[in-house]
Amino acid sequence: MEKVGRNERYLNRIKTWFRYNNKNSYSIAALMPLVEAGIAREPKEGIMLYSFASAQAEEVYGEVSRAAVDAVYIAGGPHPSALPEEVLEHFDFVVIGEGEETLPELLRAIEEGRDPAGVKGIAYKCQGRVLFTEKRPPVDLDSYPPFARILAPLEISRGCPWGCTYCQTPRLFGTCMRHRSIPIIAQYARRHKDIRFTSPNSLAYGSDGHRPRLEKVEALLKALAEQKKPIYFGTFPSEVRPEFVTAAALELIVKYCANKSLSLGGQSGSPAVLRSIGRGHGRAEILAACELALDYGLVPQVDLIFGLPTEQEADQRLTLELVKWIAAKGGKVRAHRFTPLPGTPLAAAQPAPLAPDVEAYLGKMALEGRLTGSWSAGSGGGTD
Repeated sequence: MEKVGRNERYLNRIKTWFRYNNKNSYSIAALMPLVEAGIAREPKEGIMLYSFASAQAEEVYGEVSRAAVDAVYIAGGPHPSALPEEVLEHFDFVVIGEGEETLPELLRAIEEGRDPAGVKGIAYKCQGRVLFTEKRPPVDLDSYPPFARILAPLEISRGCPWGCTYCQTPRLFGTCMRHRSIPIIAQYARRHKDIRFTSPNSLAYGSDGHRPRLEKVEALLKALAEQKKPIYFGTFPSEVRPEFVTAAALELIVKYCANKSLSLGGQSGSPAVLRSIGRGHGRAEILAACELALDYGLVPQVDLIFGLPTEQEADQRLTLELVKWIAAKGGKVRAHRFTPLPGTPLAAAQPAPLAPDVEAYLGKMALEGRLTGSWSAGSGGGTD
């Protein structure tokens, strides 16, 4: 705890601050009910709490290194959880994984001057060595509110059983899906003018993530419909897996919800690439989900990744064919460039180069308003 030792007057905490930006507002919303902290847009004296993804890491490191304030720095979120040793070159503590239980306990230990070794789920430095404490089990979502002062979409589920090789979600939140109960979701939905959600797969609500439990989905939507507010289910910032899109599922969305679109995680138009990344569905399921959505008056909005490591030019052209087909049908595509994310099986992989004709055609479609996203090298597009 090198820096903590240099800041002993903060063992009786003066002030704790969340470093806020528009990319970490959901994380802060979930933690604010549990921690007495202010909002800061720059480092302040006291205890500084950061949550960030890989795309923001270098910017955060620069800010911390330049900070001319006497503070204890704590990091959490996707990048710190995956690369705690790297982060501890700049921070005093890393909260690994979920923070609802770990962060308040760590703050109490700092305030009371206790050895942090007894706090589960953290990493820190002691005498130049990185130490890891015991892993903390997943939290019970019903024990913690989804937000406090900062309104955020309602987090209804965490975890994902599929383990796609490019994705941080199962590594951060586990492979067993957990769900908030309907009464808790309904309680917090009352604070919203319209009701939106976050979930790895909205149509997996109440299920194990492998097979839908539509009776659970209907019970949720029916309870929320009593509030007489617009409900947006399976739309950004959430999505649904293509194989979960069935006529029965769409009947529920049309009956209870206000959305005119459906966000689908397709990821590739190549069956070989879909197998290589462990998606658990094929191209046919993407096509069928789009057709069904259109049949029910919903615009399919499909996320697709270009440059996945096993991708050959033939695979890219299959994905481009899928893009063209979706656009011709009246759907929309959001294209991404593969970005290796720490903690995933593809963390050390390099993006496959885009075939020039594929890249040119994607650019043409974007200019015509038929495609959005970032797919070119250096564009900064991510896949998390």
